[in-house]
Amino acid sequence: MDIASLLGDDAKYLLEHESKTIPADQLTTPGPDTVSEVYAQTDRSPQVLRNLQALFDHGRLAGTGHVSILPVDQGIEHSAAASFSPNPAYFDPANIVELALEGGCNAVASTFGVLAAVSRRYAHRIPFIVKVNHNELLTLPNRFDQVMFGSVEQARDLGAAGVGATIYFGSEESTRQIQEVSEAFARAHELGMFTVLWCYLRNSGFKVDGVDHHASADLTAQANHLGVTIEADIIKQKLPETNGGYNALPGYGKTHPLVYDELTTDHPVDLCRWQVANCYMGRIGLINSGGASSGVSDLAEAVRTAVINKRAGGMGLISGRKAFQRPMAEGVDLLNAIQDVYLDDAITLA
Repeated sequence: MDIASLLGDDAKYLLEHESKTIPADQLTTPGPDTVSEVYAQTDRSPQVLRNLQALFDHGRLAGTGHVSILPVDQGIEHSAAASFSPNPAYFDPANIVELALEGGCNAVASTFGVLAAVSRRYAHRIPFIVKVNHNELLTLPNRFDQVMFGSVEQARDLGAAGVGATIYFGSEESTRQIQEVSEAFARAHELGMFTVLWCYLRNSGFKVDGVDHHASADLTAQANHLGVTIEADIIKQKLPETNGGYNALPGYGKTHPLVYDELTTDHPVDLCRWQVANCYMGRIGLINSGGASSGVSDLAEAVRTAVINKRAGGMGLISGRKAFQRPMAEGVDLLNAIQDVYLDDAITLA
């Protein structure tokens, strides 16, 4: 795959950038010994370390310390009709897991129902990550609140290697969500499973003067810092699209001028590095999300996100709709293209 051609006019800008913000040698970066040299220094039990190693040893990225995860929880988060109408085959849970297997992913992340429906067929063939809470869109009027759909014990019993959860930081419900997810993650660790946090901002107040700061580097980085505080083993976060969210909201939170003057620039790799830094300087892995499907530009967008994440010091990519809202063969090609970025030794830390 010609990564440079997919990046187009941004190829040199992204591939040759040298970061002058946080030095690369201050980061803990993914590698073959990530579990034994990084996670094994924590309070995680041998059972958690075993499941983390299973994650890092699966798929095309096995042994690299990087991960490629297929997430398919959108049937609840975005409604089944909106998610699966472009390719109704993925109403069938077996096809979801087959895409992850054929696509060479490290793991598949989905709902209790999806993974339970095929657990005896697949749980021993690819690591399962069970998403334990969701925002459902059937309450009238629609609201945005993550609620528990099952127990951590249920996830363990269906063969999960890890559990995932979402917190909407900044929302009115975030305090309760932090408490619930913290308890769920502690229980998951007790039962030997690793934890992945969907670490999102959600509040209409983050939209200021026509600028949406839900993906602002400074705000998302602080969400990451809260996420690693409750012992997420991996943080899932949107790629930064802007910066200065704190400055756009006078009287909200706290920041420092150095964040904007020295520790970040407007370059996407530097903005993503600030997210990595807030994950304990990379000790906890950052995976960026692939986002919604845009159609023909999906491949180029996915590769671009992977390049930014890798060069910033991130751990990988979690991409769903871009992969499953198209024929399976095309979805496999897209997932493989993402993985090729992490397998390419020429794409280095900035």
